[in-house]
Amino acid sequence: MAVIAAGEQWPDGSLRPALEDLLGAGALICDLHAQGAGPMSVEAAAAKAAYEGTADLRRVVAGCASGRELAATGFVEDVAIATEEDVSTVVSVRDGDGAFAPG
Repeated sequence: MAVIAAGEQWPDGSLRPALEDLLGAGALICDLHAQGAGPMSVEAAAAKAAYEGTADLRRVVAGCASGRELAATGFVEDVAIATEEDVSTVVSVRDGDGAFAPG
């Protein structure tokens, strides 16, 4: 099994590491580890540690580059929604047309 914190791109096309992706991967890895999945790579352990060390997830994500960008374009509530934990039992998957649907 693999968990990939994908990141984004800057306007020039270069890699833009995304803190929210690292923390999201860390959250998933924490749950998988609690269920006995493993062994963990050092990268997975680092993502897990980053997530576990984040006391106020909403504040941290709101303060990162993507969170500030969302706020500046009128999508403050999206940060709040994105940082909700354990609120859904459905995982979205992308279908062949690029649309998201329940998995």
